[in-house]
Amino acid sequence: MSDYLEWVGSLAGLLGSFLLATHTRVSRYGWLAFLIANIAMIGFAFMGRHYGLLTQQLGFMATTLLGVYRAGLLIKFS
Repeated sequence: MSDYLEWVGSLAGLLGSFLLATHTRVSRYGWLAFLIANIAMIGFAFMGRHYGLLTQQLGFMATTLLGVYRAGLLIKFS
């Protein structure tokens, strides 16, 4: 499971950075790829007791959530 989370996190992070770098109409979805990457890497770091990586990913999760919000990707329940 740990290897799976590591690879999902790595590939989703690469996809997210590629999407944002293209600066096209679909670029904003890079934030969702980053969100998947953050969740996977937090799981990987927690399972492997990599607390430095866990701290980093929690910080990245905060900036990713800001990006998701600013990109208008929040689901609105009304």
